[in-house]
Amino acid sequence: MGLYDAYLATRHRLHDAEPPAHVALVLTERDLLVDGAFDTLSSALGWAFEYGAERVTVSVSVLDRAVAPTLVRELRRLDAPAETVVRGPNADRPAAESTDCSPGIGGGADAPVRILVGLGGKAEFAGAVRELASDVAAGEITPEAIEEADVADRLLFPEEPDLVIKTGAERLSDFAIWQSVYAELYFTDVNWRDFRRREYLRAVLDFQDRQRRFGR
Repeated sequence: MGLYDAYLATRHRLHDAEPPAHVALVLTERDLLVDGAFDTLSSALGWAFEYGAERVTVSVSVLDRAVAPTLVRELRRLDAPAETVVRGPNADRPAAESTDCSPGIGGGADAPVRILVGLGGKAEFAGAVRELASDVAAGEITPEAIEEADVADRLLFPEEPDLVIKTGAERLSDFAIWQSVYAELYFTDVNWRDFRRREYLRAVLDFQDRQRRFGR
């Protein structure tokens, strides 16, 4: 670790504010097509847990859905530092009910690492609405009784991230539009292929320096 990286790590360690407990990384399919991209992702997951995260959600925005199966297959082979669940673009059930997990390890809603491939926030929200409509039609709930929690419970990954990190551009790429409404957003012009420990620490320190308002 270089001097600058050591300085960042020391600032983080001595900071009074808590680090983000739930970190989200927003990637694109192009990010993962670069040589070494999966190694970078594996390292980034390790840094997240090393610097205080308890959960990491990774969203991979896919424009060409034909490449999604390949990405899902490769992400299931990812050398992740914790139990991992990978959700493909055709997912339509809450993660707790899913068996679409990395081979040989646990998964579901409580997995510390959750990866969504090609499933945008709009599609996820639409799926929750369809499920609610079905429950209303079945008489299990009335429209007047529907609350925010009823929508959140029907999302694939309902928990809200504390920090969302997006590399390369200042846009969320349709990431978790419901869950990230109160998240702190960190954009860096560093492309994913150049994302290193120092970039992750900068994002965490930026989070720790902020005063969260949660929409207030």
